[in-house]
Amino acid sequence: MDTSTTADLEQRVERFRAVRDGILEQVREVIVGQDDVLDQILIALFVGGHCLITGMPGTAKTLMVRTIAETLGLTFKRIQFTPDLMPSDITGTDIIEEDITTGHRTWTFVQGPIFGNVVLADEINRTPPKTQAAMLEAMQERSCTVRGHVYKLPAPFFVLATQNPIELEGTYPLPEAQLDRFLFNAMMDYLSAADELKVVDLTTATRAPKVVAVTNAEELLGFQELVRMVPIAESLAKYVVNLVRATRAKSENAPDFIKKYVNFGGSIRAAQFIVLAAKARALSRRRYHVTYEDITALAIPVLRHRILLNFHAESERIDTDEILRRLLAHMPPPRES
Repeated sequence: MDTSTTADLEQRVERFRAVRDGILEQVREVIVGQDDVLDQILIALFVGGHCLITGMPGTAKTLMVRTIAETLGLTFKRIQFTPDLMPSDITGTDIIEEDITTGHRTWTFVQGPIFGNVVLADEINRTPPKTQAAMLEAMQERSCTVRGHVYKLPAPFFVLATQNPIELEGTYPLPEAQLDRFLFNAMMDYLSAADELKVVDLTTATRAPKVVAVTNAEELLGFQELVRMVPIAESLAKYVVNLVRATRAKSENAPDFIKKYVNFGGSIRAAQFIVLAAKARALSRRRYHVTYEDITALAIPVLRHRILLNFHAESERIDTDEILRRLLAHMPPPRES
């Protein structure tokens, strides 16, 4: 690699870090706490993935997504999912328009709210699976099909979805195929007492924080390319593959507690997402290579919505996070790391 190329890469990496710091600074004007969730959302944006945010009502899920979208300088669209929402309410629909001068009628496509750079799917699990499935093609193919016509979505394209815990009234579980499209399932918990006091002080005064954009669509696409250039050692890549394979009860290297409690494990997409997310985390931590810590820090939010537990786990009140913590403790780091 010549000197000019190296200097260009270093400049791009410094810009990546400056933009990330700028986003964090802007978001911190509005959002208190939730550091892990914010970090996961930013990683999803920098690798071009979608993020599912799970939390109780009132934990600032929607406010966080809207604030981040404002800092990115992208087109922001919001879809409020309700039980009567139809697929065409998301994708858009064809309407008949008549030319009053000639009397000719033509079909015209009217874009739905899916045609944005950042799409907030608010309370996505409060609509039936038929409408939730309208998001599948958009999330995977970056396009939508209406009456046989395929329409490309703008780039970059992110779905940041919020959902309430499935135990709440009026919720529908998301289809497994749709869950697998999300890079992360970020869990938003209640704040500490000190942070809740900050929120009260921040939101009950006359001060209204103003968020400004610190980047744009073209630069974000460049960051996604830059993240993919971060190297990962073969030993770490093998560790990720073995970790995901170990979540499958029928795998030869699955531990006994996986075979006892898990019905279905993670797909190959989980391994791809762990590696990509680890690369983005390494770059944001001012490192030029992936470490074992990057993988273990992100494995649980990548895998928690991809593992389906059986009735043994439910009867013993063991959740997915507990299973994954056991699995990480069971699998020692590769020697080379």
